[in-house]
Amino acid sequence: MPIAAAGAARTIPNVRSGDADAWADEGTPAATGTLASAVATRPRRYRCTSCGNLTRFTVTATRRTTAFHHFTVGGELTIEDEEVLEDTIESVTCRWCGTGAGVVELDDAAVAAIDRERAG
Repeated sequence: MPIAAAGAARTIPNVRSGDADAWADEGTPAATGTLASAVATRPRRYRCTSCGNLTRFTVTATRRTTAFHHFTVGGELTIEDEEVLEDTIESVTCRWCGTGAGVVELDDAAVAAIDRERAG
């Protein structure tokens, strides 16, 4: 079964081009262009519908975090207990064909289909 036929992909809004309202019907805050207002429990997977790419994307994101910064006496920093408060994907562009218009985010069913296909 082709992945695209599974109906398991969502178009990624390109906030810079003013496409943030594309997700308004799915309950995503269109005014902010936020794809996820909380930290995702799994990494996001993408597919380019223009060229078929599943592995190489340029992702522009903004993160807001709270963290404990621990400096040694020598001035070296270790960041501990980092909590992501907000993780916003601003745009996703395919590294193979250079377009962002055809990039879709895959849901769990599509990712499982890809994994089954690759397993043989």
